[in-house]
Amino acid sequence: MPRILIVEDEDIIRSAVRKLLQHAGYEVADARSVEEAEQNHEPDQFDLIISDLRLPGAAGTELINRAPNTPVLIMTSYASLRSAVDSMKMGAVEYIAKPFDHDEMLAAVENILARQGSGDTDSGSGADSGNRPQESDPANIMFGQCEAMQKVFTLIRKVAPTETTVLIQGESGTGKELAARALHLLSPRASKPLISVNCAAIPESLIESELFGHEKGAFTGAVSARTGLIEAADGGSLFLDEIGELPAEAQARLLRVLQESEIRKVGSTQSRKVNVRMIAATHRNLKAMTRTGEFREDLYYRLNVMQIRIPPLRERQSDILGLAGKFLKRQGEKMGKPNLNLSPEAMRVLERHRWPGNVRELENAIERATILCDGDVITPSLLDLDSEGGDEHIPETLVEGNNEQTPTRDADSANDLSLEDYFQHFVLENQDRMSETELAQKLGISRKSLWERRQRLGIPRKKTSS
Repeated sequence: MPRILIVEDEDIIRSAVRKLLQHAGYEVADARSVEEAEQNHEPDQFDLIISDLRLPGAAGTELINRAPNTPVLIMTSYASLRSAVDSMKMGAVEYIAKPFDHDEMLAAVENILARQGSGDTDSGSGADSGNRPQESDPANIMFGQCEAMQKVFTLIRKVAPTETTVLIQGESGTGKELAARALHLLSPRASKPLISVNCAAIPESLIESELFGHEKGAFTGAVSARTGLIEAADGGSLFLDEIGELPAEAQARLLRVLQESEIRKVGSTQSRKVNVRMIAATHRNLKAMTRTGEFREDLYYRLNVMQIRIPPLRERQSDILGLAGKFLKRQGEKMGKPNLNLSPEAMRVLERHRWPGNVRELENAIERATILCDGDVITPSLLDLDSEGGDEHIPETLVEGNNEQTPTRDADSANDLSLEDYFQHFVLENQDRMSETELAQKLGISRKSLWERRQRLGIPRKKTSS
């Protein structure tokens, strides 16, 4: 049984990671600081160390030197992401940004231990003959027994060993990042880092600095030179999620990376060569965006060498119950309810639901039902899918609210609309005079759900003028 040491000063995070790994079958020890880890444990005797970057006393990266024979995975908040990239230059095997989901953490741990077990430490040339190819197969990373997903797996297996740039398309929650991970792990670059970047999550003013790095004094606040995420991925793969959100200047710079395999830091006059395999993903129609000038046509054709489309869950009808069973088993074991099962009525509800949030929505529904279930059987009421905005549910605030704040349509017209049409119409009509919080309240959803639906439907937020 692999032994893992967690070094984290925040009690809640340390406890959550410990329980997650213990439920997954690992032997786990923990400490609040580097010094406590050395006093109470022997860090170099573990198979893996998971450490926060910022700790009281010595930084988490100190463990790279103090336990030279043990791989170190660095955890960090997004605000410290650039420091995490620097830590990989110091020898950390991987970093993971907070907040992370359970699947992301478990996948990172499994991949690191698999590489260690196969003796794959430096080069990817001869290590591929071990167990890693089977463990890294897309069918073991993603679930899918339907014909559409089998075609996706076949395409990933064919394109992964090449250097071809890949564009992954799919709605929010379909598993685009898992597909990118499978592409990386089946490639000759598997022993090098996979750097994942959510382009929509980085402020527009910082995106170029984050991707390409900057020199000291390049702009106000640039007190020292920084390595960019593209440079940090040198030798490995760069996954650009939601690439359709990149601003125009960053698109031009990225095009040069694809054409010339070189980058130039913000504020620098010198370029340097990089060897990076580019994987991009989007839920938006990039081809349509080129016609409106939102996305560079030359960049689109550079990215769209090989396209992989992840089908939405509503097109994977035969996979729904299989995925639900997989999530139910995992959540049941995690929460000490191993005998949970779905009632026949709950199964029918799952199969009928349209799943606008795709696999992520299904997983959330199962987790919620597992928490609420007092016995061993999950019923439709515990799944509570209508509250997530199913096809047939329209919040009363939209139907019976103030006429000035609701779409001006008669009842017959409203009945002909799908919920997505209704949502889009309402947001576009009211976002000029309502805040995001007010919009979410009127729609009967959370601000997070509002943001996710904006992303899925391609509705940009109204830019506020200062």
